[in-house]
Amino acid sequence: MVFEKLQEIIADQLDVDKEEITMDTDLMKDLEADSLDAVEIIMAIESEFDVEVPDERAEEFKLVSNIVNFLEEKA
Repeated sequence: MVFEKLQEIIADQLDVDKEEITMDTDLMKDLEADSLDAVEIIMAIESEFDVEVPDERAEEFKLVSNIVNFLEEKA
């Protein structure tokens, strides 16, 4: 469920098909996200999941699985 919501957020923010997004997807390399995209994704995650993402944790969000693991820790 966390992964599916995250897939939708990333797909909306980056204008890609959600089928392109897997747990192993690298946001920068595979989806060509830039730093502004990353900030917008973090803001959308914070809003959707009602969590606060510390900057040092956000810097670790390279793969979709990194974000899913963070969100599951917070659940």
